[in-house]
Amino acid sequence: MYITSSLLLYISNLYSTKANFVTRKMEVMNRRSSSFSDGKIRMIQGAILALALTIFLGNLMMWIIMPTFTYYQKWVPVLVAATNSTFFDIQGPIMMNFTFPILFIAVLGCLYVHLEKKKSDIVTSSYWYMIYIFFYFGFNKDWLKILKKPKIIKSLGIVTWIELFFLAMFIILCVWYFSAFVYFHYSTITTYAATKGVEVWQARIDRLALVIGLTGNICLTFLFYPVSRGSSILPLLGLTSEGSIKYHIWLGHMAMTLFTIHGLLFILFWAVSGRLHEMLTWNPHYISNVPGELGLLVGLILWATTFPAIRRRMFEVFFYTHYLYILFMVFYLLHTGMFYACIMLPGFFLFLIDRYLRFLQSKQQVRLISARVLTCETVELNFSKISGLEYSPTSIMFLNVPSISKLQWHPFTVTSNSNLESDTISVVIKCEGSWTKKLYSVMSLPKPVDRLDVSVEGPYGPASTHFLRHDTLVLISGGSGITPFISIVRELIHMSSTLKCKTPKILLVSVFRNTSQLSMLDLLYPIAGTPSGCSSNLDLQVEAYITREIEPAQEKSEPLRTILFKPDHSDAPITPILGQNNWLWLAAIISSSFALYLLFVGLLYQYYVYPMDHGTNQVFPYHTRALFNMLFIAAAIVITASAAFLWNKKKSARETKQIQDMADSAKSLNSLIAYADQELESLPQQSLDKSIKTHYGHRPDLKRILLEVKGSSVGVLASGPKTLRHDVAAICSSELVENLHFESISFTW
Repeated sequence: MYITSSLLLYISNLYSTKANFVTRKMEVMNRRSSSFSDGKIRMIQGAILALALTIFLGNLMMWIIMPTFTYYQKWVPVLVAATNSTFFDIQGPIMMNFTFPILFIAVLGCLYVHLEKKKSDIVTSSYWYMIYIFFYFGFNKDWLKILKKPKIIKSLGIVTWIELFFLAMFIILCVWYFSAFVYFHYSTITTYAATKGVEVWQARIDRLALVIGLTGNICLTFLFYPVSRGSSILPLLGLTSEGSIKYHIWLGHMAMTLFTIHGLLFILFWAVSGRLHEMLTWNPHYISNVPGELGLLVGLILWATTFPAIRRRMFEVFFYTHYLYILFMVFYLLHTGMFYACIMLPGFFLFLIDRYLRFLQSKQQVRLISARVLTCETVELNFSKISGLEYSPTSIMFLNVPSISKLQWHPFTVTSNSNLESDTISVVIKCEGSWTKKLYSVMSLPKPVDRLDVSVEGPYGPASTHFLRHDTLVLISGGSGITPFISIVRELIHMSSTLKCKTPKILLVSVFRNTSQLSMLDLLYPIAGTPSGCSSNLDLQVEAYITREIEPAQEKSEPLRTILFKPDHSDAPITPILGQNNWLWLAAIISSSFALYLLFVGLLYQYYVYPMDHGTNQVFPYHTRALFNMLFIAAAIVITASAAFLWNKKKSARETKQIQDMADSAKSLNSLIAYADQELESLPQQSLDKSIKTHYGHRPDLKRILLEVKGSSVGVLASGPKTLRHDVAAICSSELVENLHFESISFTW
């Protein structure tokens, strides 16, 4: 009876898979007729990009002209006169020039990414894609190849010439900003020294300290964009938050260096001019020194833990001290006042929206349905999700397990594919740090737990992928760096088997320490949801290198161990935080929250501040304005984001309840599911074994491998240890090769 039930369940799974395959094939036929729609979408996207670029260049011009006499003597009087209002005071024109344009670009970015999701998946059959290919590999071929060539710089890591160009432009902007402001302030230094009652050389130190602080504000303005995980601006540039962390690091080091010099020079000025008592002053109508000093102290503590020597050895110290950014920003706003802080407000405003949405998502315990424990101290966690949650290959998801740590969130690469596995989402976790070791010890117990409390944030990933533009893909991984390639292989399986696309040849070069880590390759193919024989449509060759063993292990490797959990009824499947049209909802949140914030500020200034000081700004304290503005920003974001979240949660409640009820009714069939899983696991493994070639006792000759790859366009993706990625980048940057296109993949485990 047990065997018969298991076979029936197995057959029903295959029948369901076949039905899904037929349904997807019909969807493909409909998608093939949408190439013209794709063309119109691309035209609209082009218009959005042009408008966003125009607005950004105008905003950049404001940055360039700001430290000049032209701005303060000609532009400011005109702007103030044109926007003179008792509702916003001087804060109004500043927000109009520096805050509103960037938030408008963010809204345009939401529309752009929303349209990107609407485009047909089969871009290779699209007329517009052929035009793209022509320009990419034809007209732009020579100079674009040079700009995208990787370059290794010791202090920066792997960068392209494009990144170096923009970094140079940013440094030039900072140098211009600094030098123009120095000229602006030093031209009247004698008058300023007499007014201040100090020597001219002392006044020069004072003004130099101010200018350095103003220059550091540029770095702070851009600091929060790379760490907004759900950012709509990064996709406009073809970036992801995970891949942009290095920009956040660069900007953070530059900002703290300038702010530290800024503070030290002011202390020097106070010391040489006999004004050390000013360190303890809190001017209610100008720059306040005390919050500035406290902010610098907090920033130095945060900065000290970011250096690699501390971050790698004491990650938890680095993690917890990073929360000090909240205090840093509060002291910063109290120090500068809201008038000047409006310049850096857009990036922080967007970050707060993203952070609050992540907070809302993290409050829900998610449905962890199973785990697969590998022999190489690696575990795959499988979560339930609603079918409408879609994500791209190489996406990441943040996990929190309260039983291990209530505060720590760790990112992990998503290895599943939303097209092949519509009801589940999986991450692979390698046992490395203390957090992952504790999790693995829980999973590897002889009698594992029946349920585990888990919260998630994400998934986050690129808006689109372009694997089909290459003839061949060479995927080079070291250790657990293979995890992002699992999702790429599964995406190509979907394209070749379901969408019937011509996919590139795949050469996967994986480097492992010992034989047990070969079990990571067992995860390349999904265990279910794949049409029969799909793997045969994929031209996949795997070259595995075992570096610390000279021959295969004699003992038989243990099979994968599957753990089935019993979630509570309250555990919910993972859902999109803002529903199916999440980017349109994000655009609505950005627009409405900023409008609500302006309403709060306008009411405060019109009916409370203006009757008090009549526009003199000499009665109502600056720090009180800053506190009210912080309160209004928080209230506006909480009200609008909460409303959008609750509305979408209500819309997805029916599907969530269906999944919960189905899961509860299926608990008695756990043994049958376990049997079926074991059967399904053996199917892709038989096909995979034929494509794996294992080498023992040496590392791969990466230069020989890459030079031998044929094809006019070869995509080379590297993931793993820093040295491996640098070696691959060095080969691809060589003048000996013209067909290799390098990309470094961020992976987390």
